[in-house]
Amino acid sequence: MPFDATLVVMAAGMGSRFGGLKQIEPIGPGGEALLDFSVYDAKKAGFNRVVFIIKKAIEKDFKETVGKRIEKMMDVDYVFQETDMLPEGFTCPEGREKPWGTGHAIYCCKDVVKTPFAVINADDYYGAGAYESIYNCLKKQTGDYCMVGFRLKNTLTENGSVSRGVCEIENGKLIKITERTKIVDCKYTEDGETWIPLSPETIVSMNMWGFTPDLFDHIEELLAEFLKEKIDVPKSEFYLPSVVSTLMERGQKQVEVLKSEDNWYGVTYKEDKDSVIKALAEKIRQGEYKF
Repeated sequence: MPFDATLVVMAAGMGSRFGGLKQIEPIGPGGEALLDFSVYDAKKAGFNRVVFIIKKAIEKDFKETVGKRIEKMMDVDYVFQETDMLPEGFTCPEGREKPWGTGHAIYCCKDVVKTPFAVINADDYYGAGAYESIYNCLKKQTGDYCMVGFRLKNTLTENGSVSRGVCEIENGKLIKITERTKIVDCKYTEDGETWIPLSPETIVSMNMWGFTPDLFDHIEELLAEFLKEKIDVPKSEFYLPSVVSTLMERGQKQVEVLKSEDNWYGVTYKEDKDSVIKALAEKIRQGEYKF
Protein backbone atom coordinates (compact mmCIF):
# COMPACT_ATOMS: atom_id res chain seq x y z
CA MET A 1 0.00 0.00 0.00
CA PRO A 2 1.47 3.43 -0.95
CA PHE A 3 2.70 5.60 1.90
CA ASP A 4 1.80 9.28 1.54
CA ALA A 5 4.62 11.66 2.40
CA THR A 6 5.09 15.35 1.62
CA LEU A 7 8.26 17.26 0.82
CA VAL A 8 8.20 20.76 2.33
CA VAL A 9 10.65 23.14 0.68
CA MET A 10 11.66 26.35 2.46
CA ALA A 11 12.10 28.83 -0.38
CA ALA A 12 11.07 32.16 1.15
CA GLY A 13 14.61 33.47 1.84
CA MET A 14 15.96 36.08 -0.54
CA GLY A 15 19.58 34.86 -0.55
CA SER A 16 21.34 37.90 0.92
CA ARG A 17 24.88 36.47 0.76
CA PHE A 18 24.29 35.07 -2.71
CA GLY A 19 22.87 38.36 -3.92
CA GLY A 20 19.63 37.27 -5.54
CA LEU A 21 16.88 34.69 -5.82
CA LYS A 22 19.07 31.62 -5.60
CA GLN A 23 15.98 29.42 -5.25
CA ILE A 24 15.40 29.85 -9.00
CA GLU A 25 19.01 30.27 -10.18
CA PRO A 26 19.63 27.95 -13.19
CA ILE A 27 22.08 25.15 -12.34
CA GLY A 28 21.19 22.27 -14.68
CA PRO A 29 21.72 22.18 -18.46
CA GLY A 30 18.00 22.75 -19.08
CA GLY A 31 17.76 25.66 -16.67
CA GLU A 32 16.93 23.46 -13.67
CA ALA A 33 17.40 24.95 -10.20
CA LEU A 34 18.87 23.01 -7.28
CA LEU A 35 15.40 22.23 -6.02
CA ASP A 36 14.53 20.51 -9.32
CA PHE A 37 17.17 17.95 -8.35
CA SER A 38 15.74 17.73 -4.84
CA VAL A 39 12.21 17.05 -6.06
CA TYR A 40 13.53 14.48 -8.54
CA ASP A 41 15.30 12.62 -5.72
CA ALA A 42 12.29 12.93 -3.40
CA LYS A 43 9.87 11.52 -5.97
CA LYS A 44 12.22 8.64 -6.71
CA ALA A 45 12.38 7.87 -2.96
CA GLY A 46 8.57 7.76 -2.66
CA PHE A 47 7.36 11.28 -1.79
CA ASN A 48 4.17 12.09 -3.71
CA ARG A 49 3.57 15.77 -2.98
CA VAL A 50 5.66 18.92 -2.58
CA VAL A 51 4.75 22.12 -0.74
CA PHE A 52 6.80 25.24 -1.48
CA ILE A 53 7.03 27.94 1.18
CA ILE A 54 7.56 31.23 -0.64
CA LYS A 55 6.84 34.93 -0.29
CA LYS A 56 4.04 36.61 -2.21
CA ALA A 57 6.70 38.93 -3.66
CA ILE A 58 8.35 36.09 -5.59
CA GLU A 59 5.21 34.10 -6.45
CA LYS A 60 5.05 35.05 -10.15
CA ASP A 61 8.75 34.47 -10.87
CA PHE A 62 8.84 31.26 -8.84
CA LYS A 63 5.79 29.69 -10.48
CA GLU A 64 6.81 30.69 -14.00
CA THR A 65 10.32 29.30 -13.67
CA VAL A 66 10.45 26.46 -11.14
CA GLY A 67 6.79 25.77 -10.45
CA LYS A 68 5.69 24.97 -13.98
CA ARG A 69 8.52 22.43 -14.35
CA ILE A 70 7.92 20.69 -11.04
CA GLU A 71 4.15 20.53 -11.51
CA LYS A 72 4.91 18.06 -14.31
CA MET A 73 6.78 15.81 -11.86
CA MET A 74 4.64 15.88 -8.72
CA ASP A 75 1.56 17.38 -7.07
CA VAL A 76 2.45 20.91 -5.94
CA ASP A 77 1.01 23.31 -3.38
CA TYR A 78 2.22 26.75 -2.32
CA VAL A 79 2.28 28.31 1.14
CA PHE A 80 3.13 31.95 1.74
CA GLN A 81 5.33 33.00 4.65
CA GLU A 82 4.43 36.57 5.54
CA THR A 83 5.28 38.46 8.72
CA ASP A 84 1.61 38.93 9.68
CA MET A 85 0.85 35.18 9.74
CA LEU A 86 0.89 34.71 13.51
CA PRO A 87 -1.12 32.70 16.08
CA GLU A 88 -4.37 34.13 17.35
CA GLY A 89 -3.85 37.00 19.78
CA PHE A 90 -0.64 38.29 18.18
CA THR A 91 -0.21 41.19 15.74
CA CYS A 92 2.94 41.82 13.75
CA PRO A 93 4.65 45.07 14.89
CA GLU A 94 4.37 47.89 12.39
CA GLY A 95 7.47 48.17 10.22
CA ARG A 96 8.64 44.58 10.76
CA GLU A 97 10.26 43.42 7.51
CA LYS A 98 12.49 40.53 8.56
CA PRO A 99 10.86 37.08 8.31
CA TRP A 100 10.23 35.30 11.61
CA GLY A 101 12.58 32.38 10.78
CA THR A 102 12.48 28.75 9.72
CA GLY A 103 10.23 27.63 12.59
CA HIS A 104 7.66 30.20 11.53
CA ALA A 105 7.98 29.02 7.91
CA ILE A 106 6.88 25.54 8.97
CA TYR A 107 4.09 27.01 11.13
CA CYS A 108 2.69 28.58 7.94
CA CYS A 109 2.12 25.05 6.55
CA LYS A 110 -0.22 23.94 9.33
CA ASP A 111 -3.41 24.05 7.25
CA VAL A 112 -1.87 22.43 4.17
CA VAL A 113 0.36 19.53 5.32
CA LYS A 114 -1.56 16.58 6.75
CA THR A 115 0.85 13.67 6.19
CA PRO A 116 4.31 12.78 7.53
CA PHE A 117 6.73 15.17 5.87
CA ALA A 118 10.36 16.06 5.24
CA VAL A 119 11.69 19.62 5.37
CA ILE A 120 14.54 20.91 3.22
CA ASN A 121 16.14 24.18 2.15
CA ALA A 122 15.45 25.18 -1.45
CA ASP A 123 19.08 26.08 -2.06
CA ASP A 124 20.74 22.88 -0.80
CA TYR A 125 21.48 19.67 -2.70
CA TYR A 126 21.32 16.69 -0.35
CA GLY A 127 21.74 13.64 -2.60
CA ALA A 128 19.40 10.77 -3.47
CA GLY A 129 20.44 8.66 -0.49
CA ALA A 130 19.27 11.29 1.97
CA TYR A 131 15.72 11.19 0.59
CA GLU A 132 15.63 7.41 0.63
CA SER A 133 16.75 7.36 4.27
CA ILE A 134 14.28 9.97 5.46
CA TYR A 135 11.33 8.50 3.52
CA ASN A 136 12.01 5.02 4.93
CA CYS A 137 12.28 6.47 8.43
CA LEU A 138 8.96 8.32 8.10
CA LYS A 139 7.38 5.16 6.75
CA LYS A 140 8.17 3.32 10.01
CA GLN A 141 5.68 5.68 11.74
CA THR A 142 7.29 5.47 15.17
CA GLY A 143 5.80 8.81 16.22
CA ASP A 144 9.24 10.35 16.68
CA TYR A 145 11.14 12.66 14.35
CA CYS A 146 14.32 12.21 12.33
CA MET A 147 17.01 14.22 10.58
CA VAL A 148 19.71 13.56 8.01
CA GLY A 149 23.17 14.51 9.24
CA PHE A 150 26.19 15.12 7.01
CA ARG A 151 29.93 14.96 7.66
CA LEU A 152 31.19 18.51 8.16
CA LYS A 153 33.98 17.95 5.62
CA ASN A 154 31.33 17.27 2.96
CA THR A 155 29.42 20.52 3.56
CA LEU A 156 32.02 23.28 3.20
CA THR A 157 32.63 25.90 0.53
CA GLU A 158 35.96 27.41 -0.47
CA ASN A 159 34.33 30.80 -0.98
CA GLY A 160 33.51 31.89 2.55
CA SER A 161 32.09 30.84 5.89
CA VAL A 162 29.07 28.61 6.44
CA SER A 163 26.56 28.18 9.25
CA ARG A 164 25.97 24.63 10.48
CA GLY A 165 24.15 22.91 13.32
CA VAL A 166 26.77 20.80 15.11
CA CYS A 167 25.15 17.62 16.43
CA GLU A 168 25.76 15.57 19.56
CA ILE A 169 24.52 12.01 19.06
CA GLU A 170 24.05 9.09 21.44
CA ASN A 171 22.85 5.62 20.39
CA GLY A 172 21.69 7.00 17.08
CA LYS A 173 19.57 9.72 18.68
CA LEU A 174 20.13 13.46 18.59
CA ILE A 175 21.06 14.77 22.03
CA LYS A 176 21.90 18.38 21.27
CA ILE A 177 22.36 20.67 18.30
CA THR A 178 24.51 23.80 18.53
CA GLU A 179 24.42 26.45 15.82
CA ARG A 180 27.88 27.55 14.69
CA THR A 181 27.31 30.57 12.47
CA LYS A 182 30.85 31.01 11.15
CA ILE A 183 32.70 27.87 10.08
CA VAL A 184 35.68 27.95 7.72
CA ASP A 185 37.79 24.88 6.86
CA CYS A 186 36.60 22.79 9.86
CA LYS A 187 37.17 25.61 12.35
CA TYR A 188 34.61 27.93 13.89
CA THR A 189 34.75 31.29 15.63
CA GLU A 190 32.36 33.13 17.90
CA ASP A 191 34.31 36.38 18.26
CA GLY A 192 36.01 36.56 14.87
CA GLU A 193 39.45 36.20 16.44
CA THR A 194 39.72 32.82 18.16
CA TRP A 195 39.26 29.79 15.90
CA ILE A 196 38.28 26.45 17.43
CA PRO A 197 38.85 23.23 15.45
CA LEU A 198 36.10 20.74 14.66
CA SER A 199 36.68 17.20 13.45
CA PRO A 200 36.05 16.85 9.71
CA GLU A 201 33.89 13.82 10.62
CA THR A 202 31.58 15.89 12.85
CA ILE A 203 27.92 15.32 11.99
CA VAL A 204 26.12 18.55 11.16
CA SER A 205 22.55 19.43 10.35
CA MET A 206 21.71 20.88 6.95
CA ASN A 207 18.07 21.49 7.87
CA MET A 208 16.81 18.20 6.46
CA TRP A 209 14.20 17.02 8.95
CA GLY A 210 11.47 14.39 9.07
CA PHE A 211 8.31 15.10 11.05
CA THR A 212 4.82 13.83 11.79
CA PRO A 213 1.88 16.25 11.55
CA ASP A 214 1.66 16.62 15.33
CA LEU A 215 4.60 19.01 14.98
CA PHE A 216 2.13 21.76 14.09
CA ASP A 217 0.48 21.63 17.52
CA HIS A 218 3.88 21.87 19.20
CA ILE A 219 5.13 24.60 16.89
CA GLU A 220 2.09 26.81 17.42
CA GLU A 221 2.51 26.57 21.18
CA LEU A 222 6.25 27.30 21.03
CA LEU A 223 5.78 30.17 18.58
CA ALA A 224 3.34 31.78 20.99
CA GLU A 225 5.90 31.42 23.80
CA PHE A 226 8.54 33.01 21.56
CA LEU A 227 6.31 35.92 20.56
CA LYS A 228 5.40 36.73 24.15
CA GLU A 229 9.09 37.39 24.78
CA LYS A 230 10.43 38.69 21.48
CA ILE A 231 7.67 40.05 19.29
CA ASP A 232 9.04 43.59 19.65
CA VAL A 233 12.66 42.64 18.94
CA PRO A 234 13.09 43.71 15.27
CA LYS A 235 15.51 40.96 14.19
CA SER A 236 14.29 38.12 16.41
CA GLU A 237 13.83 34.77 14.64
CA PHE A 238 12.07 31.55 15.58
CA TYR A 239 14.30 28.74 14.31
CA LEU A 240 13.21 25.20 13.47
CA PRO A 241 16.25 23.58 15.19
CA SER A 242 15.29 25.46 18.37
CA VAL A 243 11.81 23.94 18.18
CA VAL A 244 13.31 20.46 17.88
CA SER A 245 15.75 21.13 20.74
CA THR A 246 12.96 22.30 23.03
CA LEU A 247 10.83 19.23 22.33
CA MET A 248 13.82 16.97 23.07
CA GLU A 249 14.65 18.85 26.29
CA ARG A 250 11.06 18.52 27.48
CA GLY A 251 11.07 14.80 26.76
CA GLN A 252 8.25 15.11 24.23
CA LYS A 253 10.17 13.81 21.21
CA GLN A 254 13.23 11.84 20.19
CA VAL A 255 15.07 12.46 16.93
CA GLU A 256 16.72 9.64 15.01
CA VAL A 257 19.90 10.73 13.18
CA LEU A 258 20.30 9.30 9.69
CA LYS A 259 23.94 9.73 8.64
CA SER A 260 24.71 10.53 5.02
CA GLU A 261 28.12 10.07 3.44
CA ASP A 262 27.14 12.11 0.37
CA ASN A 263 28.58 15.48 -0.55
CA TRP A 264 26.31 18.45 0.02
CA TYR A 265 26.19 21.08 -2.68
CA GLY A 266 24.87 24.61 -2.30
CA VAL A 267 25.15 28.05 -3.76
CA THR A 268 25.82 30.03 -0.61
CA TYR A 269 27.94 32.49 -2.59
CA LYS A 270 27.88 33.38 -6.30
CA GLU A 271 31.38 31.91 -6.61
CA ASP A 272 29.97 28.47 -5.65
CA LYS A 273 27.83 28.25 -8.75
CA ASP A 274 30.41 26.98 -11.27
CA SER A 275 31.58 24.08 -9.10
CA VAL A 276 27.98 23.02 -8.37
CA ILE A 277 27.11 23.14 -12.08
CA LYS A 278 30.09 20.89 -12.87
CA ALA A 279 29.27 18.41 -10.09
CA LEU A 280 25.63 18.03 -11.12
CA ALA A 281 26.48 17.91 -14.83
CA GLU A 282 28.67 14.88 -14.05
CA LYS A 283 25.76 13.22 -12.20
CA ILE A 284 23.53 13.83 -15.22
CA ARG A 285 26.22 12.41 -17.50
CA GLN A 286 26.32 9.27 -15.34
CA GLY A 287 22.55 8.87 -15.69
CA GLU A 288 21.53 9.77 -12.14
CA TYR A 289 19.13 12.45 -13.41
CA LYS A 290 16.96 12.42 -16.53
CA PHE A 291 15.03 15.65 -16.84
